[in-house]
Amino acid sequence: MKIGIGGDHHGYGLKETLKKFIEESTDHEVVDFGAHSSDAVDYPGVAFEVAEAVSEKKVDRGVLVCGTGLGVAIAANKYPGIRAATTHDTYSAERAQLSNNAQIITLGAQVIGPEAAKKVVEAYLNVEWSGGSQRKVDQIVDRESQFLDQNFKDAAKSSC
Repeated sequence: MKIGIGGDHHGYGLKETLKKFIEESTDHEVVDFGAHSSDAVDYPGVAFEVAEAVSEKKVDRGVLVCGTGLGVAIAANKYPGIRAATTHDTYSAERAQLSNNAQIITLGAQVIGPEAAKKVVEAYLNVEWSGGSQRKVDQIVDRESQFLDQNFKDAAKSSC
């Protein structure tokens, strides 16, 4: 699998730790979307880049890190078709994939330590979506499609 990883300056250190962990302990390839230093970077841009790469199938899954994991999750979830889940334990990381087909997990560098974060990422990457809770995921996808279709129709009406 190809894993997109990114975060802001608050998540930089943990992102680097997780990047190295994935590269050294798995067969997965890592694509780093930044931050590339601890200099201030706004998390939405990085989250959008990872979400876009996942959506366009340039990467298979994503891992995002900021201070809490919440900001990057909110930003990534604004990208159509993306399901990003904040996870700080192995059970939630597994369920994000198994129950919700989450393409991205998010972590908070100020919430979880590096060793626990490695276990969370490992748990997430070691499971595959097998259709669990398909009915519920379909409801999310259908509602998103309805919302996007309505907004497109509204935009088309207002431009006439």
